[in-house]
Amino acid sequence: MHLLFLTDNFPPEVNAPASRTHEHCRAWVASGLRVTVITSAPNFPTGKVFPGYRNRLWQAEEIDGIRVIRVWTYITANEGFVRRIADYVSFMVAATMAALFVRKVDVIIGTSPQFFTAVAARMVSTLKQRPWIFELRDLWPESIKAVGAMRESLALRWLERLELALYRHANRIVAVTHTFREDLARRGIPSDKIDVITNGVDSEGFSPRERDPELARSLGLDGCFVAGYIGTHGLAHGLRTLLDAAERLREESDGESIRLVLLGNGAEKGALVAEAGQRGLDNVVFLDSVPKAEVARYWALLDVAIIHLRKTELFTSVIPSKLFECMGMGIPVLHGVAGESAEIVRREDVGEVFESEDAEALVTGLLRMRRDASLRARYAMNGPRAARHYDRKVLADNMLEVIRATGGR
Repeated sequence: MHLLFLTDNFPPEVNAPASRTHEHCRAWVASGLRVTVITSAPNFPTGKVFPGYRNRLWQAEEIDGIRVIRVWTYITANEGFVRRIADYVSFMVAATMAALFVRKVDVIIGTSPQFFTAVAARMVSTLKQRPWIFELRDLWPESIKAVGAMRESLALRWLERLELALYRHANRIVAVTHTFREDLARRGIPSDKIDVITNGVDSEGFSPRERDPELARSLGLDGCFVAGYIGTHGLAHGLRTLLDAAERLREESDGESIRLVLLGNGAEKGALVAEAGQRGLDNVVFLDSVPKAEVARYWALLDVAIIHLRKTELFTSVIPSKLFECMGMGIPVLHGVAGESAEIVRREDVGEVFESEDAEALVTGLLRMRRDASLRARYAMNGPRAARHYDRKVLADNMLEVIRATGGR
């Protein structure tokens, strides 16, 4: 069976869509599938093409047995709504054209968050007369409305109609949360065509490890209690709450030894760095993104991981993929996201939930974690045990069953 996978993100990019797609495709190749990925030149989130790559009409390589075709797109940083739409649409067109030259395809997958990739998958499905699967990672365009990037308008209503048309046309839908499935069912999409394959963790790459003392020393974290956020610094993440918490920690007698590490890039990174400087927050350490192979080394710096999204109804339906990496590495979690992901934290007993955008609640949680080593130890012990339920290989096998059924094999 030959699977054609369309995705706007793929390694060496290190965001959640890139990691999920790579790890799944790698497992499918090991199971005997032939996999071709069409993607863009790696550039997320800075909008600068990674070293060793060029933004060309067509370039091909092989990664872990996966044939990867990279096409030209309009590249921009992960900021500015109009430019990002131009980026998305250019990939839709280029990916559709490139797919015409990929022969003997059995099944096509188009993955969100942005659904113009799914539009490309639908067009390729029609042109090749092959079934397609919509991998639903985000309720787009609802998510851009939730962060204030787009207001109610004729254009937004048109995008929502297109979204529903894609759901109806897809042969199967693979959603990453049960809440997404319930949302689509309420909107008239038959629930029996929707499978749920959550995000997960590569248990070989993310397992408990000791803090690297040399790395901690080089970052000024020696002897500190380290809490941190690792991931995209975007509009959706509400990271000013962490700056507010850092300011309040300086007023606490045992808060002086706590350092907050923010690792990653994104549309809000520059503004956050500038604001931290203006406030004189010397207890906040900003780090740029690191290669995927290095991420676990930086996770291991943390005594506590902070997961946070803005306070909006939509985000109660998402499960941040970094939660599973924290579980795999045995890092206690302070979880500022309500809904399905908060239930996982409580059920698996891997950390504590606080209300999104509530800096006081975050400070309270940090101080409690700082003071109670036995509590941290309990959460740390429970993490790897819980992560076994979300092992990426098992989830890839589950999705492979959907792919084979869709392709009639």
